[in-house]
Amino acid sequence: MSFVKVSTYPCNPSTTRGEASKLSGTKDGKIVYTNGKVVIIRDLKNPSLSLAYTGHAHPVTVARVSPSGYYCASADSQGNVKIWDTSYLTSAFPPTSSEPPILKAEYKTLSGKIRDLAWDGESKRIIVVGEGREKFGHAFQVDTGSAAGEIGAGHSKFINAVSIRHQRPFRAVTGGDDGRLVFHSGVPFKYEKTIQSHTQFVQDVQYSPNGDFFASVGSDYKAFVYDGKTGDTLFELSEPHRGSIMAVSWSPSSKLLATSSADCSVKLWDVESKNTKATWTIGSGVAHQQVGNTWSGESDSSGIVSLSLGGQLNVLEVNTPDRVSKVLHGAIKGVTAASISGKTLFAGAFDGQVTTFNIESGEALPLTGSSAGHEGKVVAMATSSGTGSVFSAGYDDRIREIDPNNQSLKPSAYTLTSQPKGIDVVASGSDTIVAITVNAIEVIQDDNEVFKLPVNFAPSAVATSKDTTVAIGGEDQNVRLYDWNGQELSEVGKLEANKAAISALAFSKDGKLLAVGDSVGKIILYDVAEKKTVTTRWAYHSARINSLSFTSDSKYCLSGSLDTHIYVWSVEKPIRNVGIKNAVAGGVNIVEWLSQEGQKRLIVGAGADGCIRTWEVTLPA
Repeated sequence: MSFVKVSTYPCNPSTTRGEASKLSGTKDGKIVYTNGKVVIIRDLKNPSLSLAYTGHAHPVTVARVSPSGYYCASADSQGNVKIWDTSYLTSAFPPTSSEPPILKAEYKTLSGKIRDLAWDGESKRIIVVGEGREKFGHAFQVDTGSAAGEIGAGHSKFINAVSIRHQRPFRAVTGGDDGRLVFHSGVPFKYEKTIQSHTQFVQDVQYSPNGDFFASVGSDYKAFVYDGKTGDTLFELSEPHRGSIMAVSWSPSSKLLATSSADCSVKLWDVESKNTKATWTIGSGVAHQQVGNTWSGESDSSGIVSLSLGGQLNVLEVNTPDRVSKVLHGAIKGVTAASISGKTLFAGAFDGQVTTFNIESGEALPLTGSSAGHEGKVVAMATSSGTGSVFSAGYDDRIREIDPNNQSLKPSAYTLTSQPKGIDVVASGSDTIVAITVNAIEVIQDDNEVFKLPVNFAPSAVATSKDTTVAIGGEDQNVRLYDWNGQELSEVGKLEANKAAISALAFSKDGKLLAVGDSVGKIILYDVAEKKTVTTRWAYHSARINSLSFTSDSKYCLSGSLDTHIYVWSVEKPIRNVGIKNAVAGGVNIVEWLSQEGQKRLIVGAGADGCIRTWEVTLPA
């Protein structure tokens, strides 16, 4: 058995209210952003052509690709900067190898959170700024890490943004919470003068690609344009926003300027005439405040990408100033549950939101209806084999039904008596849901409880077979088998071979086998009819088993674990397996088979980093 990585459907950027989110673009039309400990390089046209870099141990705050395109620098909340290889951006993107990008260098630059960084035009030097205790900025050589000047003099509070002129003579400008801009000459970079044009926080500064200008925006609703060589203030942009301006970016020709504001609008400015050329209003309310933007591609018509506080990426075309051309969606928090109905993957996240992914195109969309999900973490999801309806349970103690045809949440919901631990749907008959809570097993039909069984153990996992058998795993290390006769559950057996709390269950599609995963990474395969162990050799995981899934012919089983690995196990030859190591950073929560026929089959995995990944597994002939 072997595997090859196929695609990565990225998560969307994480945001914080009142803070600007740093986006950046590449010459070939990709955008770069961060979410948690992950750096995403995303193709705007094809969502599957994306890269997720997971080399950071702390939350990443900003990432930017060098002007040469060969490296990306990413910085985190602890002041660390990693510089890693992106040479495949100019050849084959994304890389098909599952190996992480080569790390060129890693430096400790500040003692606190880094808020922004900038490359010089030669891709040899980097300036980082942020919340250091001894200093608020640092300039260094990429190859050696040695200092390339002094940054931070002239600021009395944290620095929010930095930009470097890419042409010689080099210049750099920083803007901070003290409302000041500090202009630097270089190299080495040194203090030149302070510019006091803003009266509130400076949120962003950016040099134009030709180096003739730089622009600044701030919480005082103002935007200014300056001379790129001298730092002299040229003019203030008229017709300002009605809220804090969080981001600014230049068009490739340096003739246009885009600003994004907390007033839920994006403005396009003509620098020569100093007037507004277009205004896009993107929704209303807090979730639609615009907190970041970037210009992607090499032409002015390639478009602007603006980030909403709710995490949506809004693609704006210069030629269509009357509407948003496209909205890019994705999970914002870690994926905690998922289920497949037809050609759609429904993924529930830690924040309670449910996102749909088209398996063929990879397009991601939020649910429609009364809400986009639950009010708390989505604990479990299950699909009815009869109707195709998808059911989800969340930490709001409710079970919701999703219509797979129009991908919307139905307005009705069933409220459980306590917090759910898992759900599954009985295959036979109508949509009968078996839900486990902290101290009971509940059976629900049409949003009504039809049976409840209090138990004297703590249920931790549930699975239903193709007939009427229901398996309930407990924290007492045992699996109890029940039979559902349409009216009540009756216990018919117990499986006791596991030596740790049960964390995942899955019946084979023919109902003859049951895979049981536990909290220490061991998987035991049972014969359901005989209630005997088939194999205990599926023991390569080193942490909690979170998900199990069988193929339709019941010959292979997938497992995903907190140890970040995915394994494909052979039922006929238990010693045969293939491991996808470090498949999902932070742990695998969900694994499923996307294709069920042929020697080469597609699998999907998702977890803590919010990305959806697929692999092609080649099974023995």
